[in-house]
Amino acid sequence: MNPRNQLPQMDEEAFVKAASNGDLDAFNQLVLEYQNLIYNFIYSLVGEPESAEDITQESFIKAYQKLHSFRGGSFRSWLMRIATNSAYDFLRRSRRYPTQQLFLEDENGDEMDSAPWLADPSASVQDVFEQNELLKTVFTLLEELPNAYRIVLTLIDVHEFDYAEAAQALNVPIGTVKSRLVRARLQMKNKLSSVLPEDSQTDITNLCLAV
Repeated sequence: MNPRNQLPQMDEEAFVKAASNGDLDAFNQLVLEYQNLIYNFIYSLVGEPESAEDITQESFIKAYQKLHSFRGGSFRSWLMRIATNSAYDFLRRSRRYPTQQLFLEDENGDEMDSAPWLADPSASVQDVFEQNELLKTVFTLLEELPNAYRIVLTLIDVHEFDYAEAAQALNVPIGTVKSRLVRARLQMKNKLSSVLPEDSQTDITNLCLAV
């Protein structure tokens, strides 16, 4: 797991303000604070170390150029939205962005925030991720998820974003985050159950499926 933000909130606000006024040293402090989070997040999406490094660098350059547009709130979520868009651009260019329909749509063709048969699960797969002997298997299976599911699971269950932060990072309603997370956890539950020993499947079911 990556550590949570280590900069005190007021200090971070000061660094952001200074950086937006052209202070490169202040921006470098923000880079040091978030570079591991952004790299690990992007790597979980693209699966290539060199590409992840390039996209991370690109994301910070874009962030610096767009600092004037930051209007407060969670800087981490704002930065993650830039990283997400940069990663998606890479996936589109490399023709790895999923083209299949992933989400339920209403009669107007808009994505439904929440389907009536989906509940908001309080359980997560975080405990599974924290078991070192399962890390490699879990992350291999995570890479098999469609990008939209992988990203929401990574934000919430790996990097411990709350629903509001994840919604801000993805620029979607909280209801959409919740419904995608349910589907992501269902898929991970099925994948994990197919490869783990039988005596572990009950724990996986409890962690990943709470509907």
